Amino acid sequence: MERDAGGRTASALFAGFRALGLFSNDIPHVVRFNALKRRFYVTTCVGKSFHTYDVQKLSLVAVVHTFKGHKAEIHLLQPFGDHVISVDTDSILIIWHIYSEEEYLQLTFDKSVFKISAILHPSTYLNKILLGSEQGSLQLWNVKSNKLLYTFPGWKVGVTALQQAPAVDVVAVGLMSGQVIIHNIKFDETLMKFRQDWGPITSISFRTDGHPIMAAGSPCGHIGLWDLEDKKFINQMRNAHSTAIAGLTFLHREPLLVTNGADNALRVWIFDGPTGEGRLLRFRMGHSAPLTKIRYYGQNGQQILSASQDGTLQSFSTIHEKFNKSLGHGLINKKRVKRKGLQNTLSVRLSPITKFAAEEARESDWDGIIACHQGKLSCSTWNYQRSTIGAYFLKPKELKKDDITATAVDITSCGNFAVIGLSSGTVDVYNMQSGLHRGRFGEDQAHKGSVRGVAVDGLNQLTITTGSEGLLKFWNFKNKILIHSMNLDSSPNMMLLHRDSGILGLALDDFSINVLDIETRKIVREFSGHQGQINDMAFSPDGRWLISASMDCSIRTWDLPSGCLIDSFLLDSAPLNVTMSPTGDFLATSHVDHLGIYLWSNISLYSVVSLRPLPTDYVPSVVMLPGTCQTEDVELSEETIEPSDEMIEYDSPEQLNEQLVTLSLLPESRWKNLLNLDVIKKKNKPKEPPKVPKSAPFFIPTVPGLVPRYAVPEQNNDPQQSKVVNLGILAQKSDFFLKLEEGLMNNKYDAAVNLLKELGPSGIETELRSLSPECGGSVEVMQSFLKMIGMMLDRKRDFELAQAYLALFLKLHLKMLPSEPKLLEEMTQVSSQVEENWIHLQSLFNQSMCILNYIKSALLQ
Repeated sequence: MERDAGGRTASALFAGFRALGLFSNDIPHVVRFNALKRRFYVTTCVGKSFHTYDVQKLSLVAVVHTFKGHKAEIHLLQPFGDHVISVDTDSILIIWHIYSEEEYLQLTFDKSVFKISAILHPSTYLNKILLGSEQGSLQLWNVKSNKLLYTFPGWKVGVTALQQAPAVDVVAVGLMSGQVIIHNIKFDETLMKFRQDWGPITSISFRTDGHPIMAAGSPCGHIGLWDLEDKKFINQMRNAHSTAIAGLTFLHREPLLVTNGADNALRVWIFDGPTGEGRLLRFRMGHSAPLTKIRYYGQNGQQILSASQDGTLQSFSTIHEKFNKSLGHGLINKKRVKRKGLQNTLSVRLSPITKFAAEEARESDWDGIIACHQGKLSCSTWNYQRSTIGAYFLKPKELKKDDITATAVDITSCGNFAVIGLSSGTVDVYNMQSGLHRGRFGEDQAHKGSVRGVAVDGLNQLTITTGSEGLLKFWNFKNKILIHSMNLDSSPNMMLLHRDSGILGLALDDFSINVLDIETRKIVREFSGHQGQINDMAFSPDGRWLISASMDCSIRTWDLPSGCLIDSFLLDSAPLNVTMSPTGDFLATSHVDHLGIYLWSNISLYSVVSLRPLPTDYVPSVVMLPGTCQTEDVELSEETIEPSDEMIEYDSPEQLNEQLVTLSLLPESRWKNLLNLDVIKKKNKPKEPPKVPKSAPFFIPTVPGLVPRYAVPEQNNDPQQSKVVNLGILAQKSDFFLKLEEGLMNNKYDAAVNLLKELGPSGIETELRSLSPECGGSVEVMQSFLKMIGMMLDRKRDFELAQAYLALFLKLHLKMLPSEPKLLEEMTQVSSQVEENWIHLQSLFNQSMCILNYIKSALLQ
């Protein structure tokens, strides 16, 4: 997390956690066999991270090493025993030792003469690598002796792929022209040539399970299959990926082909049919085009629904990738497509989803998702449980115009009804179970302009709609009658309702945000500060924060109770969508030209966060998007750990004000039962006297008390020593007694009060009992105790302790107190203090009780 000049982190509330839905990019994958586990593993590149999957289940396994040293972008990787070879775009080749992560060798090539475009370690060629160039020539190097062994002149066309053939000394060379050259590098002879018509060869692989088949990838996503014995083209796998085939690998001695591409997909194909064409066996796939809409689904905060420009609707799990699922493409006529087998035909697919609303209340009974499509009047329904497009396309029957489109949707909290707003200003209600039209708001249209937002409250009583003409309208959901209409300062861009609190957020075209209370139908907050169109908004689960994402590349958090901006941070790519988990632990975002969903953890859940308003001239810092690996805790320096001026933790004083009555922090067990000690002792009296242990105790004995202290071992050498207790020991004065005597001299009693606070109920009783002259005390010390109580009442601190100690003192010494004039005078003074404090408190209690009784019984209009 970056820090700005003021020392504050770029975002005080959100820290980058990890990215979801990313599986592959344009870097070729690598397949390796683990002899110990007897399994194949495939590694793909995603941003700055590598993902390693077990091919058997395509489940994710761990990543371990990091190698730092390249200054340019890396575009080629080659495993090499205990080493790995990497090549960057400046044609600098570095060999790394895997386990020590140290650099073994570095080679630099002149890009104008030999720009490396492909790398291969020929089988059985010890310590040797073959390099292909964009200029067309190839070089064979010995990396141990750092020598160039041989230069192949090539075919005057750039080399795009190199692959070892099943035969020793034979290598397949893919060229920019679409040719595949099968070449013997030992004798520098060409054995055979193939050509495909789909552009340059992107990758090559050979089957090794007894079938002499070669596969070659193309930039348009097709795979060509050649028979090496008959030297002819035998089959093609069209649209294996929607983008260029980045890498393809046949598993050793298995009829399985692993492919990956920049369409964010990793696929495993099996060749078990009679025609020799591969069928899809298993896959890991995200969106292949930028996202259009994301929203959390359900109340557990574990699934995020996302729609994309690739036309699919998918669900990504925040827990584990195995729970991800795709709801597929929207099809114009599902039954007809199934009957005629046209699933892969682009013409039958619906345009991308632009907006959707989902509710899980009745997901097991009927469709629970409704979606608008780009340029379409019809809204499709989807079924989350069955992971497919639903049964209905909802649109008004009488509308035939092509230029009218659905612009806003909402689904009721019960899952029974869908509300759809159109660009013509019409707002309709449909039944989700039957797909039937159930009414329209307004006689013909709800708004004169295009509908920009629709929302239904949590109890299906109120429907709120807003249109581009700048009107916000409140309708009765049941009878469709207009209740209230209000003008907005600017045309609205989008609308969001927090159902639990009845708070409505409106993003306007002037880049400001209005917040309304739907009960009073009044604007309660106005926020401004964004410098671009507001793309999306999200409420925190408790309704305290409103989070807005804008084209100015910023994400801002507004505190609704205080009406202030409390957090702001910038991103290098504009955020298109923002949604917050129902459990409040994560914020999820999607961005322009990005295929993933990015999770940000809510810092306020696990650490103290300052929610102070940001100054008007605050300049937010740019934060990097999180990667697919969970971010590790960065060790902060000592300077960073020191609290800044902005983040000062509040330390409550012992007493807020001298006029306020303050209670102690002691538990009730220390003072509440002081008057009932004799009853408690009777109940707890042991039935039998304690027996002397025969052997040494297992535990070291401790002195009785609240604070445990070890007992000093008794030096008792004489077994016949007398058991008569020395009365001189009992006559010793306790610490508390001494402090009371000091109090008579200096009138300070804090130390005496602190000593009483440390004692338990029995200890307190013993101390107070010993104050009387009969038990070794004196009248002066008893007077000192009453002065201590007077001091506590005067300060109004430890109020309940003063009352409890005084009550016990009176109970123990009530018979002798009236006979001593000094004590009687002191008691009269303390009595007036107690009465004065209690009358004041009682009046406050009575006032509060009256107000509470009135609120409970009065009929509020």
